[in-house]
Amino acid sequence: MQVLVHGGAGTVPDEPEPRRAVLERAADAGVDQSNPVDAVEAAVAVLESSPRFNAGVGSAVQSDGTIRTDAGIMTDDRAVGAACSMPNVEHAVRVARIVMKETPHGFVSGEHAVSLADAYGVETDVDLWTDRTREKWSDDSSERGKGGVRSELEWIRGRYGRSDPDGNDRPQRDTDDDGRWDDHDHDTVGAVALDGDRLAAATSTGGRWLALAGRVGDVPQVGCGFYCSPAAAVSATGAGEDIARVTLSRRVASHVERGLGAQAAADLAIEEFAELTGSSAGVIALDSRGEVGSAYNSRAMQTARASDRSP
Repeated sequence: MQVLVHGGAGTVPDEPEPRRAVLERAADAGVDQSNPVDAVEAAVAVLESSPRFNAGVGSAVQSDGTIRTDAGIMTDDRAVGAACSMPNVEHAVRVARIVMKETPHGFVSGEHAVSLADAYGVETDVDLWTDRTREKWSDDSSERGKGGVRSELEWIRGRYGRSDPDGNDRPQRDTDDDGRWDDHDHDTVGAVALDGDRLAAATSTGGRWLALAGRVGDVPQVGCGFYCSPAAAVSATGAGEDIARVTLSRRVASHVERGLGAQAAADLAIEEFAELTGSSAGVIALDSRGEVGSAYNSRAMQTARASDRSP
């Protein structure tokens, strides 16, 4: 089994070594599993439980003061499951897998996804807040718009912003407001795995800080935040709307299908992404030959890899 994980494309983390240790623990948890689906689920679940990433515990807060989690999972036979907009659900990746295995659907959202999770034993009343997110929300919500959706949109418009290719990813406001930016915002997590024959990919996120309540980004959209085919498994991270616009994960897999190795495919896809959108993103990939790839155009993207070195 080979497992590659990422902790999001964005700025350089304040404590890179402890964060890397969590990524390594996640990769090790995945490589101990018996198949690639179990591997990516186990790896991502470790990252969802760590407040150092924007998935599960410590996720971004939406404009109504609610944390909602999203995830997607896929196998090389194109079985797919995704779930989104789930309050109080730490392990969104497990819900995505339930959608894939237990329903005739590919995507379930909101309260219905939470009900599905509860029916299959996934905990649905987890406190996803941390001291960091509580403090930041308390500061931001003091200026929250009043008077409905239009007022709320006006309040968040400047704070939400767009990514840039250098990974600064600051909202496009006066520099006095830069402090409102959350460096954890792009710390989406993901994993890809190969057992020699089969591939799987999974991605999980808490979304974007101060996104409009109900916003859904790229992560649970197949071909955008995650993708898997017989050629390659891919997980993406970064500027969600732009990743969705160019179906970034599918783009990487397509390059592998045309004959590139995982690293060359990842490099090319990120180059194309920057040219098309001017935004920052990162991808990890694992192809059917066992070649791994990772590429990003942000300031940093931490990854970790584990292998059981079986013949």
